[in-house]
Amino acid sequence: MSKLVPGCPVSWRDRDWILLDIPSIDRVLIKDSESGHMELVPATELREKISAGRGKQGLMTIPDEAWSEAWSRFEAIRPLVERENRKRTRQEIDEVAGKFGKNRATVYRWIAKWHESKTVSALVRSGRSDNGRSRLASNVETIIQAEIEAFYLTRERPTVVELWERIALSCREKQLAPPNISTIRRRVDGLQDRLIVAKRHSFKEAREKYQPLRGSFPGADVPLAVYQIDHSPIDMCFVDEQYRQEIGRGYLTIVTDSCTRMLAGFCASLDPPGALSTGLALAHAILPKVQWLAERSIDTGWPVYGVPSKIYADNASEFRGTMLERACREYNIVMENRPKGLPNYGGHVERLFRTFMHRVQTLPGTTFSNVEERGEYDSQGRAVMTLAEFEHWFSIFVLKVYHQRPHRGIGRVPPIKYYEQFLLGTSTTIGIGLPEPIRDERKLRFDFMPYVERTIQEYGVVIDNIHYYADVLRPWIHARDPKNAKLKRKFVFVRDPRDISEVYFLDPETKTYFAVPYRNITRPKISAWELNAILKRIASQPELQPDEDTIFQGLAEMARIERAAAEKSRSVRRTTQRRAGWRKNAVAAVRTQFSEPAAVPAWDEDVQPFDDIEEAQ
Repeated sequence: MSKLVPGCPVSWRDRDWILLDIPSIDRVLIKDSESGHMELVPATELREKISAGRGKQGLMTIPDEAWSEAWSRFEAIRPLVERENRKRTRQEIDEVAGKFGKNRATVYRWIAKWHESKTVSALVRSGRSDNGRSRLASNVETIIQAEIEAFYLTRERPTVVELWERIALSCREKQLAPPNISTIRRRVDGLQDRLIVAKRHSFKEAREKYQPLRGSFPGADVPLAVYQIDHSPIDMCFVDEQYRQEIGRGYLTIVTDSCTRMLAGFCASLDPPGALSTGLALAHAILPKVQWLAERSIDTGWPVYGVPSKIYADNASEFRGTMLERACREYNIVMENRPKGLPNYGGHVERLFRTFMHRVQTLPGTTFSNVEERGEYDSQGRAVMTLAEFEHWFSIFVLKVYHQRPHRGIGRVPPIKYYEQFLLGTSTTIGIGLPEPIRDERKLRFDFMPYVERTIQEYGVVIDNIHYYADVLRPWIHARDPKNAKLKRKFVFVRDPRDISEVYFLDPETKTYFAVPYRNITRPKISAWELNAILKRIASQPELQPDEDTIFQGLAEMARIERAAAEKSRSVRRTTQRRAGWRKNAVAAVRTQFSEPAAVPAWDEDVQPFDDIEEAQ
């Protein structure tokens, strides 16, 4: 679990800086590497300085065989890359190398790739990509690592110059060109401070100096170590935004940090919990929330962000689908079922839900916790709040009340203060530093969304009978499978089920997502839930062919019926509001220039249904 700490190199506005100080939980002091100019900037705007091109592999374009190989490599090196309290031994490196039939230098490169990218996809086998840049010979790399571990990290505390002299001598003995001393200085500078103190001084001194505060949840010793995710119906009835009439209850998915009791993220929806709401809540928890707060005019900070190490859930089956399971593995998130019968593992999130719902039960339209408690209270008649208004109210309650109040489970310290103590330190402990920035926020959002694979025709791409087109598809029209020229190549398209007026094409060469709109851009925005409803209706009428025109004609007809029935029917109002809510919260698309596409046949027999469509219901 990487952190940003004073002294580490960072990137800000495409320039190289050094992190000098962390004066507050959301602001950092940085210095320009060349001019020495200093700036006080928002912490979430920093990017860790990494090698170009790392971590760019499109997650869903990786073949299963290559992904399995990369995952096996990561599983083998995981104990080595996660170890902080002692150095890895040469024997351990050799054991990993022997398991894969590789040399020691290859294992060191795998470890370096992981530290640079923090994604499993960085370990996927690929062709040589180091043309045009200098790289040490593998034999030299092996000597450097061996001398650092066997000579430099010892109680005799040799200098960097002495280390370089030993490395140069070993290289000359093997007739290898020795590295420059500046290379060795950079390697030493990259070592963890705690490791250096432990090996060159004592483990006791390192523990006293660097041991952070410890949390009370098993394994949750620091923020981001353990997250818990859970779902619950919301104890109140909502109204729709158009008619302000009651439409029933909603559902809340929350993600909490077990160490600090901070709420990391959430998703409020009219739809029952599923893979989609889980993915949205996780993405909300992981990503910085500065823009999210600004869009809602909320002036209180929410500094929780970063990739957690482990997630507990009552039923982790929702992670076993291709989308969520691979996304969690991509970011090294371990998924666990919450142990039954152990209050230490489940009580925190359950008590947090009780805290939230107790406050909800003070709002007009509450359903209370049960029928007996509700009595003769008219929950439906007294409902006044829309789901969007509840989301705003809930955010204010979390940030300005819950996070600020003393919490009995963490020594009667407010969660926000407890979180700050971990990151910034106290008078007696050293802070662990800020969470590592998310390197590609857009990629992370898409990684937690459903995807499909389709061929590209001269008229674009067809997904569930809806046609999409943009110029970015033109180079791939009728492309053949690179492994089998008899087959057409399939490409990855990510689709946000809340708004399917656009899909996102993953270019296999640039590993970049591009927005691809409806082929007929005059079509209205719809959700996958609406599309599924009309397809079911068409299926009940055998005389109808499920082509695009029929679909949108049916949607228009359904909308007219809904408008006529809205003032009478609670279920119709709920349907309308679900549609409005999904659209409002859909991921913003990248604007794409597009030209007039080729003519399209009325029906494509090869189109397969969208496998993940049920998750949007």
